[in-house]
Amino acid sequence: MLEKKILGAVRRSTACGELIGNERERCLEFLGVPYARAERFAYAALVDRWEGVLDAGKPGCACPQNRGWHEHLEHPTRHFYYKEYREGSAFRYSEDCLNLNIFTPKDTKNCPVILFFHGGGFDSGINSEDPFDGEGLASRGIVTVFANYRVGPLGYLTHEEIQKQYGRDGNFGLDDQLCAIRWVKAHIADFGGDPENITLLGQSAGAISIQFLCLNAENRGLFRRAAMMSGGGMFPRFALPKPAADTRAYWLDYMREAGCATLEELKAASLDTLFDAVEKIHEKRKDSIYNTMPVIDGRLIPAPIDKLIRSPLPLDYWIGYTNNDMYAPVMAFIGNRYAKANGAYVYYFDLNAPGDDNRAFHSSDLRYVFESLSGSWRPYGERDYEASLQLADYLANFARSGDPNGPGLPLWKPASPHHARALHIGPRGTAMGHVNYGKLTRNMLIKGDPKG
Repeated sequence: MLEKKILGAVRRSTACGELIGNERERCLEFLGVPYARAERFAYAALVDRWEGVLDAGKPGCACPQNRGWHEHLEHPTRHFYYKEYREGSAFRYSEDCLNLNIFTPKDTKNCPVILFFHGGGFDSGINSEDPFDGEGLASRGIVTVFANYRVGPLGYLTHEEIQKQYGRDGNFGLDDQLCAIRWVKAHIADFGGDPENITLLGQSAGAISIQFLCLNAENRGLFRRAAMMSGGGMFPRFALPKPAADTRAYWLDYMREAGCATLEELKAASLDTLFDAVEKIHEKRKDSIYNTMPVIDGRLIPAPIDKLIRSPLPLDYWIGYTNNDMYAPVMAFIGNRYAKANGAYVYYFDLNAPGDDNRAFHSSDLRYVFESLSGSWRPYGERDYEASLQLADYLANFARSGDPNGPGLPLWKPASPHHARALHIGPRGTAMGHVNYGKLTRNMLIKGDPKG
């Protein structure tokens, strides 16, 4: 677990009210800052004021999620990621969970902004997990923000009553992300950020969410750049949303498992009931992953993705994936195709994590980007720390101008219509190269003893 030395408290006045955060060696941090509030299975409303002085010295509550009730550490993959990012941490869960962790340079004025959305397969994830530290980027002059949003049934349930009430259905979690963007754009100047220079950054489900947002013309002008780690270009099946109406039968089945005949009963049910029902429906059906995610709702995702992806927002794009990523060959092929069409900067992370034989596993590059290697149990070495500094420098440069290049960094060329080139970050150095799809691992499972 990353040790964070707090030097003292710091007070800040904003349009939403006063708050007290922490001063650290290289940044200021304001944690658990509310950006929106929502009732269960309702769309969120932005926060424009809080009462009194907000205590922003510790992370806010996370969205309730199944792993908080049923951790399943006997499963090798679950145990692997628990040990990797959550062991030793304590999280609080509440449906009042729409909050931000904001890291700012100590001397801030019109700084570029990065807003990060975590991964977790749309059914888990927390903005205060161990890798997510903004001090490194803040020390480079970047205001860095980590968002919580709703996941699992609280984020993606669909029901005809929701459609009747709101004229749209599902996508509460994706709508939360859009609310976070709107709040940051409206209020980040109070924290020294430039509201006209916002970069969205996400990994896995967070990256896929960002791409959904980049495919909606109504979001033009809300953000300037999009950086997608292990999720750019879309997975061939996992990330292709169904029409909302096509997922309602699944959620009615879920409600039966919860013992709820109506949506009103489900709204009133305890969290224990909600997540016991998740356990039951997962045991009963094998298609949960395809129904607990964003849907085509006619608004946030207005049409099928194969149509929308032909005309994404005209932004600066960054795409990355690892050598042992999920569906690695397919991700590389589709991501590179998207990069060629949009002039994206692509990196291929080929630096195996030390300590076991899981290579550069899905999400292994997170600690490098956020300079949080020292918080890991892994025996990272000199090359790892060098690559971490490079990735953080590249990302800070990209957030400033859309070009990741800068003094002292190996040249990174963007993709072009005729060249799907990538920056190769490997054990012997960082340089431009081309990816050999045949050598990428095909959906490799996490190895190791599930009991540690």
